[in-house]
Amino acid sequence: MRELSIRLILASLRRHRLVALLLLLQVAATCAVVCNVSAMVVHRLQRMSMPSGVDENTLELIGARDLQPHTDVLARHQADLASLRAIPGVQSVVAVDSLPFSRDTWQVGSKPAGATGDASGGLSLILYNGTPGELSTLGVKLIAGHDFAASDYVPMRVQDNYSGLNDVGSLIVSRDVAEHYFPGRSAVGRQIRIDNRDRLIIGVFDHMGSPSPGSMQGPDNTVFAPMLPDDTGVTYVLRCRPRDCDAAGRKASDLLLANAGDRLLEAPKRFSDLRKEFFQRDQTMVGLLFASALGLLFVTALGIAGLATFWVQQRTRTIGIRRAIGATRGDILRYFQTENFLIVSGGIVLGLVLAVLLNLLLMRQYELPRLPLYYLPVGALGMWLLGQLAVLSPALRAAAVPPVVATRSV
Repeated sequence: MRELSIRLILASLRRHRLVALLLLLQVAATCAVVCNVSAMVVHRLQRMSMPSGVDENTLELIGARDLQPHTDVLARHQADLASLRAIPGVQSVVAVDSLPFSRDTWQVGSKPAGATGDASGGLSLILYNGTPGELSTLGVKLIAGHDFAASDYVPMRVQDNYSGLNDVGSLIVSRDVAEHYFPGRSAVGRQIRIDNRDRLIIGVFDHMGSPSPGSMQGPDNTVFAPMLPDDTGVTYVLRCRPRDCDAAGRKASDLLLANAGDRLLEAPKRFSDLRKEFFQRDQTMVGLLFASALGLLFVTALGIAGLATFWVQQRTRTIGIRRAIGATRGDILRYFQTENFLIVSGGIVLGLVLAVLLNLLLMRQYELPRLPLYYLPVGALGMWLLGQLAVLSPALRAAAVPPVVATRSV
């Protein structure tokens, strides 16, 4: 057998149509699921690697919450900050209310300057605030304008329902917010309206992640306001060299407890630990999805190899006859590989259709993103490769059948 006949292979498959159909359906289901699972895994990995906008490797965090209310919380914070700045290796320290991935989100509505009522073109902004030096300590990169001056800061006045925002006259906004309100123009020196008052933009920064980012990374609608935290619960952020952060965190905990024992302190942690905690569920989901896809591929490969082995055993006499009349080992090998290619190709065609339909269902039920089209050819190539690798060992055994087997089987 010098030339393979596709018609001969198809005729053989028709005699085993049920088994071939079951394998085809298994390949189709695997292709559909693996394409969507691969897209979900990549999406989760991209979400887990979304930028925070801060220098993560240089930041040590300590959460503190007073057990009893104090009449002068700002003085407490200033005393704490003075003690923490004296720690060897600490370059700067600030007290903040929220950080990227901290889940503590404060949102405010904004409009173009001078807008009244339900004006169009507004944005929901995520507000960050902290003590002076917040941007430089976090490593937020200013691309235009300047940082707040000491005279810009006002207390938050939490006890007055966040009315401290009413006293804020200036803001530093993200690049995306500046581009939204002033496309193609400089935003520095211009105004936007928050809570029926126009606020002056004095600076623009590159990027700052959200405290609670969604499944999709959208525009960066974050702003900084010069408001001093005066709640009993804050996070102290220490900027230091990576090799000094652990020791600085331990020393900081001791100093904070020495300054006031009537408070609860969280264990010191790096900002990278905060990221890991926030994306823990995503990491678990990636592991589960990857394991399920790998298991499905393994079962499919076993099915292909098992069926090929069964057919080799059933066709031993036929293989021997073909060898006796001139078929080479390569002819036999190519026969089984071509047979497998045809079955897998049929499963891939059906599987790609199912992959698109499954993605549409997931988009509607779980708001997942659309399956990128390039996953389909990549998935098809992967299934073809899996099929050829799975059938290779049985095909090699078939090719090794000697012609004398034909005479023994008569």
